[in-house]
Amino acid sequence: MKIKKQEKIPDFIRPFLWSYDVSKMNTKDNKERIVLNVLNYGSRGATDWLFSVYDKNEIKNVIENSLLGDWDKKSLNFWSFIYDIKPKKRARF
Repeated sequence: MKIKKQEKIPDFIRPFLWSYDVSKMNTKDNKERIVLNVLNYGSRGATDWLFSVYDKNEIKNVIENSLLGDWDKKSLNFWSFIYDIKPKKRARF
């Protein structure tokens, strides 16, 4: 695991978490939301930052275990292919 402490979210990541109060978020407690939003909506710089903060297994775990409704279908297909994993089918209800 790469994270050793709770780190604040950099300003250039804020646009990808637009509906959240980023000032109250950190890389440890909000890992799932950060990974989901950056992989769904992030730029190349944002994904580079994400890969420097979280290790491969942490990212794979989020992809595999998140709700399908949290994903853009094309993003989920892309990242599942990149990480060679199959997301678990889960719905909200």
